[in-house]
Amino acid sequence: QVQLIESGGGLVQAGGSLRLSCAASGRSFSTYGMGWFRQAPGKEREFVSTITGSGGDTYSADSVKGRFTISRDNAKSTVYLQMNSLKPEDTAVYYCAAKLGRGWSSNRYEYDYWGLGTQVTVSS
Repeated sequence: QVQLIESGGGLVQAGGSLRLSCAASGRSFSTYGMGWFRQAPGKEREFVSTITGSGGDTYSADSVKGRFTISRDNAKSTVYLQMNSLKPEDTAVYYCAAKLGRGWSSNRYEYDYWGLGTQVTVSS
């Protein structure tokens, strides 16, 4: 069992930056592929970024490429999402997720554990 706790959300002006963190409980954090997803009001939960267990490979949605960076620190059992050049359309609840196996995935149905989410609001 893995518990995930997100932090770092908040209110920021367009063009600003935020760094989200997701702390995981349990052992063997490096054996989990990790992902960030987001959900805006009235919309489906969508993929943002994902990273392999070792941190050696990442993949991001086209809408955030060049602006968001996913990383992880396995010694701290934490995954991060650095968000730069934020836009109002980035406003959403951001969720951290873990999947068994070290590979990455953009498919939310492949993830086994989810955090409760952290709100990010970008004002224009």
